[in-house]
Amino acid sequence: MDSATIKEALLEVSRLWLHEAAAGRMSVETADLYMQVSERLHRYAVAHGISRMDDVSKDLAHAFIAAPGRDRRNNITLNPAGSTRRQRRSAIASFFAHARSLGMTKAAPLLDSPPIKRGPRSPGASLTARDIESLQFHAERGMPATRHAALLALLLAGLHSAETAAADTTDLDLAHARVSTAGATRTHPRTCRLTEWGVYVLGLRAARLDRSGCGPHRLVTSTKSSRYGAQASVGAGFNDIARNAGLATPKRKVEPRDITRYVARQILHETGQLSEVARRLGLSSLDAAAGLAGLAWRNEDTAR
Repeated sequence: MDSATIKEALLEVSRLWLHEAAAGRMSVETADLYMQVSERLHRYAVAHGISRMDDVSKDLAHAFIAAPGRDRRNNITLNPAGSTRRQRRSAIASFFAHARSLGMTKAAPLLDSPPIKRGPRSPGASLTARDIESLQFHAERGMPATRHAALLALLLAGLHSAETAAADTTDLDLAHARVSTAGATRTHPRTCRLTEWGVYVLGLRAARLDRSGCGPHRLVTSTKSSRYGAQASVGAGFNDIARNAGLATPKRKVEPRDITRYVARQILHETGQLSEVARRLGLSSLDAAAGLAGLAWRNEDTAR
């Protein structure tokens, strides 16, 4: 009996990924990413005259992982970044593992394939109050037509990138300088304080969006984007701000998580309570809160 087609397997495995996401065993963002990558694998295989799962060879899988693609600005990238190749490899491995469990193929194209090495993890940029002022100044360029100031304001309120991506105009309570979030895969729902600057720029952004038609409107991302795509868009937008401010350079990487670290340190300095850092950032782990705040509280290591 012939193996299932790639399209047939994709439909069934996608249902399994969605079920795992609903049960909390996989993040929704990962499920979205795996489905997107597997759909691209399907198109890639068809272009090479392959339609069935058992015919996907190790060479084809590796060629797909290393294939040119497009970045978030739709520019062609001839050599995909290591993170992109790792995402493709992880998605394909999961796709075939689930398809084998369903009896739809016997193929294992990535069996014995070595993992793609990661570079050393960046310790993160330790942003100062002056850095934040510079980011705010450069984020204001073109506002409220541009999203940069609103994006930075949400991050400075303590929202993580996935929460920032999902924030819409109904989440704002500008009269009380607050923004609500439903949380994300690893964070709890909560209400976060807005800075005075945040109230100002988000008020302008919300008013502009409301004039464009019936809401609610997402503040910094498109409703057409997948969860993963929207979160990635937040990272790309923040990178634009950091680069314009001169903080992100070829030798220094600055990410949304560095804003979260800054906020965590500010909360710890203000309250002296690690539990308050965890509460305001929606974290269930005090260890995670300590890591963000740069506090070595369980060992003798120096604070980061």
